[in-house]
Amino acid sequence: MDPPFNDMYNTLFYKQITNTDSNVLEVPFSFSVTAVVEEVELPVIDVSLLMDGAKKGREKCKEEIARASREWGFFQVIDHGISMDVLEKMRQEQIRVFREPFDKKSTSDTFSAGSYRWGTPSATCLQQLSWSEAFHVPMTDISDNKDFTSLSSAMERFASESEALAHTLAGVLAEKLERKSNFFKENCVRNTCYVRMNRYPPCPKPSEVYGLMPHTDSDFLTILYQDQVGGLQLIKDNRWVAVKPNPRALIINIGDLFQAWSNGMYKSVEHRVMTNPTVERFSTAYFLCPSYDAVIECSGDCPSYRNFSFREFRQQVQDDVKKLGYKVGLPRFSNHLY
Repeated sequence: MDPPFNDMYNTLFYKQITNTDSNVLEVPFSFSVTAVVEEVELPVIDVSLLMDGAKKGREKCKEEIARASREWGFFQVIDHGISMDVLEKMRQEQIRVFREPFDKKSTSDTFSAGSYRWGTPSATCLQQLSWSEAFHVPMTDISDNKDFTSLSSAMERFASESEALAHTLAGVLAEKLERKSNFFKENCVRNTCYVRMNRYPPCPKPSEVYGLMPHTDSDFLTILYQDQVGGLQLIKDNRWVAVKPNPRALIINIGDLFQAWSNGMYKSVEHRVMTNPTVERFSTAYFLCPSYDAVIECSGDCPSYRNFSFREFRQQVQDDVKKLGYKVGLPRFSNHLY
């Protein structure tokens, strides 16, 4: 049921050295994952106060969201309005579809071509390798699906409710910047937002391979529902820390576009997922993205980034990954040398 990681990546784990007798020796690569100092709990915010709280409670909640976005780039929300029934149904359907044989998953016509992805087929070294598989599904694939399967039904509910929560949080963050909160309603459309279902299989070399290599998200914000296995890590105060799972919470993180739109006020923080030698991990994420033609205008009198469209940003990321093997991201659009 697993992708053929061993077949594909065997040559990355060993390099060939030919000795004087013309015998080929296989020597393991020396790459190892950075050790983590500690496990931390992200800021936890009760967002029900945005709807049901008194004015003082609403303002306190908004300030907590903005502060966490400035200081962490990540936070957790509880009492978020998405029922556990919706989340658990999503989890069950996700596990079921990942249990399909690899040949069936990789040729599935449930979603548009290219939705199923696994690993990093273009990786040239262990640092670029991700030991995971995913269904990367545009919102339009979900809403336009006429099969009405249990999977499409579960994804539609998860996506729709995540979309509403994402717009609420984005509106709060815009308000705290004193910028128009209707920007997201006008520019973040269904055909560029998407849901990603992730599975991280057990890995025989957890100290040498990432589940998902270090990166920042190329969106405005991400809503993540994860299981309790753990493995998500992020940069805080210039060091990697592990995120302690919270069964009651969804994880929110700021993406590159919000960092640029806020002139660096809100932080798009590098994060990664670690592998586990014995236990598989599942997560589902919703990504709030604008239309391809939407222009990201950096706020403030001294903008750190030039204006750019989402289409331009996306194309630059793809070009860098193809050429360099990794994403460069926002520094490409900086008004300052990097």
